[in-house]
Amino acid sequence: MVEVKGLTKRYGQNLALDNVSFTIEEGAVVGFLGPNGAGKSTTMNIITGYLSATAGQVTVSGKSILDEPGEVKKLIGYLPEQPPLYQDMTVKEYLNFMYELKKTRLPREKHIQEICQLVRIEDVYGRLIGNLSKGYKQRVGIAQALIGNPPVLILDEPTVGLDPKQIIEIRTLIKNLGQNHTVILSSHILSEIQAVCHRVIVVNNGRLVADGATDTLAHDFSPEHRMLLRAEGPEQELVAAIQSLEHVVDAYSTGEKEPGAFEISIEAEPDADVRRPLFRLLAEKGWPMLALKNTDLTLEDLFLRLTSGAAQDYAAQEGPEEALDNTEEQAPQRKEEDE
Repeated sequence: MVEVKGLTKRYGQNLALDNVSFTIEEGAVVGFLGPNGAGKSTTMNIITGYLSATAGQVTVSGKSILDEPGEVKKLIGYLPEQPPLYQDMTVKEYLNFMYELKKTRLPREKHIQEICQLVRIEDVYGRLIGNLSKGYKQRVGIAQALIGNPPVLILDEPTVGLDPKQIIEIRTLIKNLGQNHTVILSSHILSEIQAVCHRVIVVNNGRLVADGATDTLAHDFSPEHRMLLRAEGPEQELVAAIQSLEHVVDAYSTGEKEPGAFEISIEAEPDADVRRPLFRLLAEKGWPMLALKNTDLTLEDLFLRLTSGAAQDYAAQEGPEEALDNTEEQAPQRKEEDE
């Protein structure tokens, strides 16, 4: 649906984007993650046609933003970080204005009504936008992005400045939108990406440094995959029994953590899941399991590692090559550039 190839953007001598490439399939909800100044907004502005690229190309549904900008813009609904709202208009006036601006051909009244119901702004439809809360303004911004029913939605920091209740409401809305649209969500808030997105693309200093599924990306980047088991039983027998399990590479005790309960560090073979055999073993022996957790990197650990200058070190470690696009040849570091 959305294909980005070799995207590069220069501002004078400063390199804002450096050969960024990725593909987003139809129906995906993708998080575009990176620190402030990483190039997230620049990438989105190029995809939507608001900025031109120095090099590279963007296609949406096979149409090039360079060759057919008008057609591509019809396929994209865009919510910038600062929603383009007219404060002296009512919600009704504004959405009708955007309907005409986008030259939408769908039945006006029915189409706008459906959008208002979807984003839950029917109760403020006749009110001035300038008098609305921040949360409702974000909803109106999303509503304008939905006018024309574009297949692709690009949302840049949609929950910035909202209170916790409003954040949850907007996240729920984005999840619902993801059922019928391809959604690209830009954010530097990790919890937001984890709550909403199926896939994460991480950029830093204008380069793509990681790309993978939200649930497995941190696991794929972890140098080793260990579990920490806390169980009640004889220490040496615990360790010996666990070491005898199939696919267990190593097991050792880290000491007594509770009276009669020991913590055992367990390393399994790559891609092997030993949790069920481990549970059966403990049940057969009558050794109560008190806790079990893995020691993989969290998404927060991964984000900090990738955006703190260690991406080059990570690229040298064993790991899935598909999650390390564009890390083999490092370009000179660009000066800090606002998105």
